[in-house]
Amino acid sequence: MMKRTFLITGASKGIGLGLAHRLTGAGHHVVGIARGASEYFPGTLISADLADVQQTQRALEELSQRYAFDGIVNNVGLVKPQRLGQIDLASFEEVMRVNLNPAILGTQALLPGMKGRGWGRIINISSLTALGSVERTAYAAAKASLISFTRNWALELAQTGITVNAVAPGPTETDLFRANNQPGSVGEERYLKGVPMKRFGKPEEIAATIAFLMSEDAAFMTGQTLYVDGGASIGNLLF
Repeated sequence: MMKRTFLITGASKGIGLGLAHRLTGAGHHVVGIARGASEYFPGTLISADLADVQQTQRALEELSQRYAFDGIVNNVGLVKPQRLGQIDLASFEEVMRVNLNPAILGTQALLPGMKGRGWGRIINISSLTALGSVERTAYAAAKASLISFTRNWALELAQTGITVNAVAPGPTETDLFRANNQPGSVGEERYLKGVPMKRFGKPEEIAATIAFLMSEDAAFMTGQTLYVDGGASIGNLLF
C-alpha cells in the first residue's frame, strides 16, 4: 500500500478526528487544520480560524509548500439553528462562509499538486439535513451546496485521476451535534424518530465510509453522495 498524505479541515474533534485516527492507522500521514487544539490528534495539527479567509489562505499556502498532498476532506462546519421568521442575515452568511469558503480555498490550494501527480481524492462532508430539516435553513443550504460542488468538480476533474465524492452523515455523536441537541431534549427525540435504526451514528462509522472513498478501491467512483445515516434518508425525513 502506498503511503499518502491527506489534509482534513475541522480535524480536532468529531468525524475529522475519527478519520485522522483511521487514516493514520492505515499508514497514511494526516495533516489537520482546526481552530482548537487536540492532544489526541495522531498527525500534524495546524491551528487556524477557518472562518477567517486570510488566515485560512496563509495556512494553506504554508502547508502546500511543506507537503505533497494526495487529497483533502472538507469537513469543517458550523450550525446556527434558526427558524424561518427569526433568521438574521449575519448568522446566515457566517454559516455559509464557514461551511463553504474553506472547501473552495482548500481544494484549490491542493489541486495543482494532485493534477501534477495524476492522482487525488476530494471528499466533501455534507449532511442528511440537505434533504430538509427544521431550523436549518443556512446549514442545510450550505451542505446542499457541497453536494453541488461535488457533482460539478467531479465532471471538471473526471479525466485527471482525481475523484470527488461527498459523504452525508445522519445524526452523529459529535460535539457539534450535541451542542444543538442535548441528551433528553426535544431535538434529540425528533432526530431519533427519524432514524430507522433508532440510534445515532458514531464518528468512526462515518470515518470508515470516507476512508473507503479515499482509497485505491474507489478509483471508479466520482460525483457521488453517500448517506451514512442509519436509514434516515429512505424517505423518512426529519420533521
